[in-house]
Amino acid sequence: MGLKRRQFLFLGALGSLELPLLWQFLRDGSGSQVLAPVDLAGAASSIQASASPGGTPQLRFVAVADTGTGDRAQYQVADAMADYHRTHPFATVILAGDNIYNNGEIGKVTAVFEEPYKPLLQKDVRFFACLGNHDIRTDNGEPQVRYPGFNMKGRYYTFRQGPVQFFTLDTNGNADWPNQLTWLEQELKRSDAPWKVVYGHHPIYSSGLYGVNQAFVRIFTPLFERYGVQLYINGHDHDYERTQVIRGTTYLVCGAGAGQRPVGHSSWTACSADRLSFAALEVYPDRLEISGIGTDYQVFDRGTVPLRSIS
Repeated sequence: MGLKRRQFLFLGALGSLELPLLWQFLRDGSGSQVLAPVDLAGAASSIQASASPGGTPQLRFVAVADTGTGDRAQYQVADAMADYHRTHPFATVILAGDNIYNNGEIGKVTAVFEEPYKPLLQKDVRFFACLGNHDIRTDNGEPQVRYPGFNMKGRYYTFRQGPVQFFTLDTNGNADWPNQLTWLEQELKRSDAPWKVVYGHHPIYSSGLYGVNQAFVRIFTPLFERYGVQLYINGHDHDYERTQVIRGTTYLVCGAGAGQRPVGHSSWTACSADRLSFAALEVYPDRLEISGIGTDYQVFDRGTVPLRSIS
């Protein structure tokens, strides 16, 4: 099937270096391109880490990924999320993929989603999911796309809540990349939201097992910089990591929703931890505050992402 002219021009603009990396990623499949973290000394600006100065946030939401096991560890993180909700009410959870282990079987959704998060679902908290590499093993993830509890409008979609517009991606190797990339640029360009948050399952910057994805760096970071994306959220690496601001964007790994792996520390890392956890985010007119919260219900990381305007 031929590409439409706009898709062709967009992909052509990526250049001769970027396209082979993208096609290699697509050919090898999701998660198979493992690249070590790169040294980006001087490329990352400093990010403020501080306690909240107070005030009422315009929006509060949480993010978690790699959750769907139904085992004790998932329940521990879910319980910590419910505890946080009691003192800091939120209505939205970003569920960044691998929602049902091991093979995305929708028949397990009660055991690995509805039961662990029952206290939140009973409070009308809505989960907005994307597809992970485990999710597409059964019918290419289509049963999950159709499942009402995941609130997916498609394999990639966008929605807005208050001052934040969210852009949900399918980052798997078999995704509809030409159409999805064209869609993403169009939606970012037309958005007038002060805050733009993109999320998908696979990392762009990571000090964990899968490392930095060079193809994604070359494809996504120019778009993020051009259209003012302040935050990218992902899972896949089973750890917590918050980067410094890299070319205007903070990268947040929150894949320790049901398991954990060792994670390193790169030159651009603000905080990394190999502990069961989720991320809580509060949006203010001039900043977005990120808190890493563990299964002891304690905040182990706090950072602030500044609002930046696009000229």
